[in-house]
Formats: sequence, C-alpha cells, structure tokens
Amino acid sequence: MSVSDGSDPVVILMTDFGLRDTYVGQMKSVISSICPNARVIDLSHDVDPQNIAQGAFFLERSMPFFPDRAVVVCVIDPGVGTSRKPIAIKTARQTFLAPDNGLLTPVLGLQTITDCISISNPEIMLPVQSSTFHGRDIFSPAAAHLCAGFPFDRLGDPVNPASCITLPAEKNRIENGNIIEGRVLFCDHFGNIVTSLESSLVENRHRWEISAEGIDGLPIVKTYEDVDEGKLLAYRGSFDTIEIAVRNGSAAGITGLKHGAAVRLIRKKTVTTANPS
Repeated sequence: MSVSDGSDPVVILMTDFGLRDTYVGQMKSVISSICPNARVIDLSHDVDPQNIAQGAFFLERSMPFFPDRAVVVCVIDPGVGTSRKPIAIKTARQTFLAPDNGLLTPVLGLQTITDCISISNPEIMLPVQSSTFHGRDIFSPAAAHLCAGFPFDRLGDPVNPASCITLPAEKNRIENGNIIEGRVLFCDHFGNIVTSLESSLVENRHRWEISAEGIDGLPIVKTYEDVDEGKLLAYRGSFDTIEIAVRNGSAAGITGLKHGAAVRLIRKKTVTTANPS
C-alpha cells in the first residue's frame, strides 16, 4: 500500500533548519530528484532550534488544514545520529515521517493510526547517510519514494504505536477558578507572544485580564485596532490560544517575555460591560 493515487502528491516540510543555509534546499532537491511531480509545501523552517515541543504544537494546530494523502516530513532532531528511530506513521488522512522523539505526539493522540513502521530499508535512503543530516539522507528520500508509489510496509520493520515517544500534555495551573496560570510557548515572527492559555478558557473576554512579569491588568480585546499604536494587548490568536502583542510593534521586544515564562489569566472582580462577545 502506497500513498500515491495517481494525482500529484504533496509533501509538507517542517524543520528547525532556517533558510540561511542550504539544508532545506538540499531536502527539496532530493525529493524532486526522486519524484519530480511532488508538490512541496513549506509549513515552517523556523521552529526554534531543537525545540521539539514547539514543533509538536505547530504540527497539532496545522494538521486540520493538511490535504488528504499528504506526506508530512517533520525534522526537529537533537538526537540525530543516536539510537532514536526514524519512524513513519500512516493515519486515515496522511502519512507522517519524523524522528521518534515526541514530535509526532499530536498525530498519535489525535489521528486514527493505521500503520507505524521504522524507516530502515536502505532502498529508500541515499546511498551514503550523514550522521547529522537525516532530513536529507533518510526522511526526504523516504517521503519521495512513498509519493512515487513505494509501498509503505516496505519502509522497514513494524512498530507498535504505543511504544512511540510522546510529550507530556501541557497543563495550566488553576487556582479556585479565578486564576489560570500558563506559560509562554514561543514568540512568532512579529514578536507576538503565544501562550498555552486556550482561547476556550475565555468564555467572555470582558471578565478576564492578563498578568505576567511586568504586565498587570492587561485587557483581552478583539483586535489590534482596539488599542492605540504602540500599546500592549491580549487577544484570541489564530492558534486558538491567548496571545500578547503590541499594535505595530513587538511584544517580545517590549516585555522581554521568553519561552517558559509564566502568564496568568485572572478573573476580574467586577465587569464593566455586559457585551458577551
């Protein structure tokens, strides 16, 4: 059974390689050499270096938008060259290739797994494999071969999905239902601060405010135009979590908040408006 159905296959790439060097270009070149009709989508190459949890978060929040039958290659791999396994997971919708280091936690938890296998067949690797660049030498050619019709079950040996490494669930601390403490997950390209506080926690944004180191009583607004230019705001972001931003500025630069910093959602003692939106 392969992932090819006769239409142009899609490969989705996510790495922490950045775009300054040639790493991503080499991966794409390998894919194109093996399966020229494959369309390659760059999900992101700016995951913070070695930040497996951030990569897993990006993957979780992006999976609903992936086309069916896509082959998704995820390489955030601080253990490259060690005993960690390169694995491939086939679900009812897509196929995912990644190191077995927790990066595929959302796939294992949210999708229906049909097959799981180690990537160990030398037929679908480059003839010589670097000990530090499995993205080019193992994952990219394996993905391209699958797109070209190579049978999934010939990638290597079967793996029990239950044995795959998963990351612990992100847990926010709740105090009496009035204070919910989360943390900064990452800061995006614009300097917006993405937190672990789910938007669903805020049933009425007027009843809550945000607090963090150097920030007190920050209201949750609908959009940037609700505050003056250069002012801080909190809002329900596109990742479905609460974000902190600055209108036409960088919240990360102004606040200095970094990955792991505590962020608190605090229920107001009084509500100044009855607007439930």
